[in-house]
Amino acid sequence: MGVNKSKSAFRSIAEVTEDLGIAPHVLRFWETKFSQIKPMKTKSSRRYYRPDDVELLSLIKELLYERRYTIEGVQKLFKNRSLKDILGTEIQKDFFEEEEDKAEDGIEITENQKVIKIAIKDLTILRNELQMLVKI
Repeated sequence: MGVNKSKSAFRSIAEVTEDLGIAPHVLRFWETKFSQIKPMKTKSSRRYYRPDDVELLSLIKELLYERRYTIEGVQKLFKNRSLKDILGTEIQKDFFEEEEDKAEDGIEITENQKVIKIAIKDLTILRNELQMLVKI
């Protein structure tokens, strides 16, 4: 999408499907198969996805398309697990707080620190996937 939104902004179904490279009907189908996907809906039934929803959808896409899981296999991985357990992160603390590249003391984060931060996130996701596999 041409619009540059905050990382904490809600996304429409068109924005999410474009970002993930999937069709809208696939996204709606996944909602029927994975109870963890709970977009907010307006009175007119327009869907708006939180950042955690988008992250979960990205994980589902990776498991289905790249790691070649079946829908049933992903459902088994997610069975009886909270969204926090699946994503391995704290669920959105504040929807309106802009994530910035600043350390807790307000000092700019270097490129090396950004790389380390990304590596830690990737390793956390991998750890959680391994934990899910062990529980199957």
